[in-house]
Amino acid sequence: MAISDWPSAERPREKLLQRGATALSDAELLAIFLRTGVKGKSAVDLARELLSNFDGLRNLLAADRQRFCEAAGLGDAKFAQLQAVVEMTRRYQGEKIKRGAELTSPGKAFSYLQAEIGSATRELFGVLFLDTRHRVICFETLFSGTIDGASVHPREVVKRVLQHNAAAVILAHNHPSGVAEPSRADINITEKIKSALALVEVRLLDHIIVTADGAESMADRGLI
Repeated sequence: MAISDWPSAERPREKLLQRGATALSDAELLAIFLRTGVKGKSAVDLARELLSNFDGLRNLLAADRQRFCEAAGLGDAKFAQLQAVVEMTRRYQGEKIKRGAELTSPGKAFSYLQAEIGSATRELFGVLFLDTRHRVICFETLFSGTIDGASVHPREVVKRVLQHNAAAVILAHNHPSGVAEPSRADINITEKIKSALALVEVRLLDHIIVTADGAESMADRGLI
């Protein structure tokens, strides 16, 4: 049955307008994006199939162009549209933490850092540079690859801190596995960077580990 033949209250678009986007399932939200289905399948049926094939919305959003376009009902046009949506979301989150915004708790940085690096398929390590009042100067991704002593260099963090004239920093990196639990390597590199920053009298406020679905503050865990 075509979606147009469904009762009005069950159609994804009408449901969104009546009850808000949070009332919709992942499949219903994706169906609105797809707009149409394929022969024998409604947009919602197609959305459910795609979510099953990609093992969830996160993997679908993170899929590269080739894999995305191989799926039935998708193609370059849909890929471009989806990437535009993802980028708009990232910029929207970025506008919440503009230069000069004051950070008073780890939670204020969570959504921004998730949008920046949470959905990346490889590990990225970045630094949120802050002034003396813990207002944002900028965020930079400094390293990529496995986060350990061989790939993350405290001296480079200190170098960028001095260039930005930062008084405090929040470290951040992602776990593509989706598990935000700090590892021994995370704890070790945090201690090394904290010691290096102490030499130039810069405070390390936190090290936040993010995934597409959550975040973990090492400061809240008593690890800093």
